This record gives sequence, C-alpha cells and structure tokens, in this order.
Amino acid sequence: MNRREVREAVFKLLFISQFNDPSDMPEQFQLYFAEDGVLAEEMGEGRAASPADEDKVRQKVENITEKIPYIDSLLGEVSSGWKTARMSKVDLSILRLAVYELLFDEEIPVKVAINEAVELCKRFGGEDSSSFVNGILGKLVRLKGIQT
Repeated sequence: MNRREVREAVFKLLFISQFNDPSDMPEQFQLYFAEDGVLAEEMGEGRAASPADEDKVRQKVENITEKIPYIDSLLGEVSSGWKTARMSKVDLSILRLAVYELLFDEEIPVKVAINEAVELCKRFGGEDSSSFVNGILGKLVRLKGIQT
C-alpha cells in the first residue's frame, strides 16, 4: 500500500469507529482487511494488504484514537460555532486524521496533510466539505504557528 492508500484506510476505519464500540474495533479491522472485505474489493483482484500494511494502518488508527480528546478540543477551538458533535462524521474523521498528521506525524509535510485531507473530502465528503476542512486546518496551522 502506498501512503495515499494507507491514509484512505485509516480514514475509513476512523469513520467506522464512530459507529462501533471500541471493543468491537478488532473485529472491524479483521473485516476490513479480510480477503473479501472492503479493502480487498478496493485494491482489486490479486492485490491485498500485507501484514506490514495492516500493522501500519492499525497502529495509526490506534495512535489517532488515543489522541481524539486532544484533537477534538483543538477542533473546538478553531471551528467557530461548530462543535465536533455537529460536524458530519466524514468531515470529522478527515479532520482527526489531518490534525494528527499535522501535529504528530513528522513524516508527513504540512502541505501534504492538508492537501490529502481536501482530496479525501472531494472523494467522500459533501459539497462544502473540502472548503470547510481546508478552512479549519488553515486556521489551526495559523493558531499553532505550524510551519508550512
């Protein structure tokens, strides 16, 4: 899996986690990575995630999940009038992933994290998702003094 595929898998599992109890997530990971699961369908016949890819995705989802209270508090600061409970689940999942990449993943350049978040919005979000997410991330970068 390339970085974009890993990011998309992380996004989807973060999205799935919003509808499941944390104790159900190990089973959700298994279903996602199963030979006939979601990922296998998307990657096409003959392609499957390697155990290393699965570990990379699982670890990133777990790392983000641990930081959700902090990430959501930051989102609450920068999203004037938009509590995370009011945000669409797609936008919130993308924002959580992007904020994690901006603040905690030193391998991902800031511009790449923002651009990839906008691309996920265009693919999976609503009509205004990309501008909403881009605005929130831009404000966060300015507020935290993150170098681009």
